[in-house]
Amino acid sequence: MELSGGQIVLEGLKEQGVDTIFGYPGGAVIPLYDALYDNFDTFTHIITAHEQGAVHGADGYARSTGKVGVCFATSGPGATNTITGIATAYMDSVPLVIFTGQVPRTLLGKDSFQEVDITGISLPITKHNYLVEDIEDLPYIIREAFSTARSGRPGPVLIDIPKDIFIEKTSYKNEEVSFEQYSENDIDVKLLVKVTEAINKSKRPVIYAGGGVIISKASQKLYEFAEKSNIPVVNTLMGLGSFPRDNSLSLGLVGMHGFKEANLAVTNSDLIIAVGARFSDRVVGNANKFAPQAQVIHIDIDKTEINKNKRANVSILGDVKQILEILVENIDYKDTTSWLKEIEGWKSNTPLETKEFSPRNIIKTANEILGENTIVVTDVGQHQMWTAQYWKFIQPRSFLSSGGLGTMGYGLGAAIGAQIANPDKKVLHITGDGSFRMNCNELATVSKYNLPTITLIFNNRTLGMVRQWQKLFQNERYSETDIGEEVNHVKLADAYGIKGYRVEDLSSLAEVIKEVSNARKSVVIDCKIDKDACVYPIVPPGKPINNLIERKDGGN
Repeated sequence: MELSGGQIVLEGLKEQGVDTIFGYPGGAVIPLYDALYDNFDTFTHIITAHEQGAVHGADGYARSTGKVGVCFATSGPGATNTITGIATAYMDSVPLVIFTGQVPRTLLGKDSFQEVDITGISLPITKHNYLVEDIEDLPYIIREAFSTARSGRPGPVLIDIPKDIFIEKTSYKNEEVSFEQYSENDIDVKLLVKVTEAINKSKRPVIYAGGGVIISKASQKLYEFAEKSNIPVVNTLMGLGSFPRDNSLSLGLVGMHGFKEANLAVTNSDLIIAVGARFSDRVVGNANKFAPQAQVIHIDIDKTEINKNKRANVSILGDVKQILEILVENIDYKDTTSWLKEIEGWKSNTPLETKEFSPRNIIKTANEILGENTIVVTDVGQHQMWTAQYWKFIQPRSFLSSGGLGTMGYGLGAAIGAQIANPDKKVLHITGDGSFRMNCNELATVSKYNLPTITLIFNNRTLGMVRQWQKLFQNERYSETDIGEEVNHVKLADAYGIKGYRVEDLSSLAEVIKEVSNARKSVVIDCKIDKDACVYPIVPPGKPINNLIERKDGGN
């Protein structure tokens, strides 16, 4: 059977079980979209307002499902507009395959209209990328790209296809091609015995769980491991949801904005069991003073992370789920009662809120009404940290946020992707007024597809996290952080055919959330909060994580 390059791309996607594509058409991909015209019974295509939104949409789709997200973009600016989304996915190990159009092969290297070396530009932020030079290679490249994106430590892969290859035809056959995968044979059993002995001997152990637990579908095994060993669990930002926050062993977020008891437990531990975590600077602070008395066991699938940020006493390379399965079978029950009591004693006596309509109370109110069967998506800033602290994440893949890159403007596109992938679930997009204005154009996508996403804006008329740092570390020299009220979010939502609300008290907030949640309608809720509200605790940059600045009064 002879197919064009555009048809081969779609057949390759069918082979991989893809049924949803995020994208934006343009000149170089017209033949690809022409092939798509005959395949709308197979694929759902979501056209976004901007290519960055398309990649974030594919990202949210992938994070919320564990599947590979797929995105189409045209050449030149279409391709370069994907870069921030690709870098976001790369830093957080999200499996994506991005197809970009390119000028015809005869025009390559001639500064042709909308020509850009996207493989060169994206090289540092992709697991692998391809410039297709021969249509005969296209089927294999697609198969290899998906295998690369999803295997080992996942990540984005880019395939750049010249326009003439989309048009050219060749014979095509569906083939099953196997690629090398990790197996149990890759796990060093002798090291596992050593780890088991260290766990059984420890008196003050802590499990430090990251996003790798979720990626490897190991949340249940982590739960069994913690329960059997009676060891407390701290989570990275990417690891939230990997261990139920309502469990007595959960200490919540660790690191720069981690809870006092979580940070002190790590600092005073004698054994850190790092599972699918990379010892990010936002977690460890001063690496030389992170868990200074502890042996470190590092379990990860990516060998490049071992000893990169923190030296491990023992490292085990392999699939986190498989390793935890073996550990659960071999560890002993531990009586850690005295250790857990000590940790309990470190909990801060948080002052009562002087303001009812505080970020913490807003989040708790939304959490109580929407419940655990909600996917929460955030942008980046104070609202992100408040959400990480106060929303009780119970299930994996229920929290989507840009961790490694810290991408403002990530949230709305990712919420769209999560809602498309999970039509029966509630999706709550929590953002700040600074982040929201970066990609609020994606409200057009929400409206076009009638998606029942809830956008909750923490409107403090400033770039809150930057302002907080200026307050604490720059002698209150507030340089270019106030952004005013030049945007009326209620009217903006109305312009897109979406209902908007401004609320200034908890009862009004609760009433609106209940109404729109039951009606399954998209909505924008503007919450006016105090400009001086700060995220506490906070560890000053470069300091050890037990050096916390805590809230002294009843402020936010």
